[in-house]
Amino acid sequence: MKLQPNEYARMVQRASPPSAAGRDCLWAFFVGGGICLLGEALRQFFLRWYDAPMAGTLTSIALIFLSAVCTVAGWYQKLAAKAGAGTLVPITGFANSVVSPAVEFKAEGWVPGTGARIFAIAGPVIAYGTAASAAWGALYWLLGKVG
Repeated sequence: MKLQPNEYARMVQRASPPSAAGRDCLWAFFVGGGICLLGEALRQFFLRWYDAPMAGTLTSIALIFLSAVCTVAGWYQKLAAKAGAGTLVPITGFANSVVSPAVEFKAEGWVPGTGARIFAIAGPVIAYGTAASAAWGALYWLLGKVG
């Protein structure tokens, strides 16, 4: 049975659930904003006792720690299922991408499971980020020599 493209398109439209893009975008916006608000609240808390650079460092550590704890407990995945891209705030999303495979493959052992898989998601980000920064650094250096 060969379907015409317009027949196939009608079948797909009938089988696909309606998308709530507006609601999903609002969820992502408010969850991402909430994570950033938590980060700023932590920063203000740490500024009571430390200077700005140390408060920023402690804020990053606290957000990474909280993200890792939430990932291990399974809460981060539940939040991500509801908020989507809102949970991809760089520092917490990256922490989640490192901890998730480590938790998932811990049953295989420390070295073949956790050790081998911990950077399964984050590894390409690190590799291509490093390569891109080296390329941009070389370009910046060359343009500085020429100009």
